Amino acid sequence: MPISSFFGLETTLRGLLAQQRALDVTGHNVANANTEGYSRQQAVMAASAPMVLPAGALQSGGRADLGSGVDILQYRRIRDTFLDLQFRAQSTVLGDRSATTRSLDQAELALSEPGDNGLSTQLNQFWSAWADLSNAPENAAARQSLVDTGKTLAATFATLDTQLQTVGAQAASEYASLTGASGDVQGFAAEIASLNTEIKSSVAAGGQPNDLMDRRDQLLDKLSALATVAVTDLGNGSIDVRFGDAATPLVADTTVTWPQALTAPQGKLGALLRISQPGGTIASYRADLEGVATTLATAVNAIHGTPPFFSYTPGSAASTLAVNVTAATITPSTSAAPGANDIALAISGLRGGATDSSYTALVTRIGSDVRNARREETNAGVLVNAVDDRRQSTSGVSMDEEMTNLIRFQRGYQASSRALSTMDDMLDTLINRTGRVGL
Repeated sequence: MPISSFFGLETTLRGLLAQQRALDVTGHNVANANTEGYSRQQAVMAASAPMVLPAGALQSGGRADLGSGVDILQYRRIRDTFLDLQFRAQSTVLGDRSATTRSLDQAELALSEPGDNGLSTQLNQFWSAWADLSNAPENAAARQSLVDTGKTLAATFATLDTQLQTVGAQAASEYASLTGASGDVQGFAAEIASLNTEIKSSVAAGGQPNDLMDRRDQLLDKLSALATVAVTDLGNGSIDVRFGDAATPLVADTTVTWPQALTAPQGKLGALLRISQPGGTIASYRADLEGVATTLATAVNAIHGTPPFFSYTPGSAASTLAVNVTAATITPSTSAAPGANDIALAISGLRGGATDSSYTALVTRIGSDVRNARREETNAGVLVNAVDDRRQSTSGVSMDEEMTNLIRFQRGYQASSRALSTMDDMLDTLINRTGRVGL
């Protein structure tokens, strides 16, 4: 079987085009070196199908396969699925810890401890006011000072309870914003479903929509910070996405199902639920504060007698605590004798008792929770960064490597060009000069 004189041109042309495409891919990588979520791509080359020469092509009489150059098999996206799974799992933990730390920091800030405006200072001043009254039980200024100090203490309880309630309300509001209509969850899910449609269509047509897949993976990363994410590859370019502990997939191929009931989704949403829901973290802090206020009012009223010094609504003492007496109706003693002060002494002796102990326990608990949350957030951040570094070492663009590839493919392109020029010169000699006299 004769071989065309133009066969060599076709072979070198394939090499020229392959090196050009590899240069294009390298340029794309360089251009997106700082693009968030971008995965580097690679032009995969392989020898093209050879020309089969029938028997007799070789001196031995056998057949032969004549190489015909190179082809691009695919434009491969460099991505490690296992590292993606690890990253998303750690991102869920970090989202939980970060949201917890932020809310608990606000709760700790509301305490204002230690400080002049903290409840411990107000309690200390209240006990001191009773001590001052015991020293001068008939002094009008001491009585009025006690009433004012009691009102300030009651207002401090109400303010602290309101601030803790606000922390819980803010967490609930943020949760509602993220999960509500046009919230982040629905927005991410809708875009993933849209990308599924485009990617599936491209794959069906034989394409490789690498950049669309990068965007979809980036959205999955963002979703993983909000709650746990489980991805199922449908084999046609599309995916199903399960979110949190919902019973049905958030994204099923090109269909979005939202809203869904979440009870323990983990991630940021899980933390916000745990903080804001009835019986959650903030509710338990308020319950402890309620216990402090009730203990204070009960102990003081039991000693003071009639009229009770404090009034409050059972079950909401922290927010309803109020001074129920005036300077004239304060009872410093069970005796009407001048200078009698047994009640004032007894109440001042409550300093350091059950009320102070229970409040100290609350402050210690919140401080311990904040410290643990910060430590866990730091640890989670370290793990996320470690996994992300490993992922970037696989999928990220290395400028040194890309510069090396530019030179490599440039040299390949130059060599193919030289081979093409050489073949062209040979054919020019064959066609235009063969048979001419003097050659």
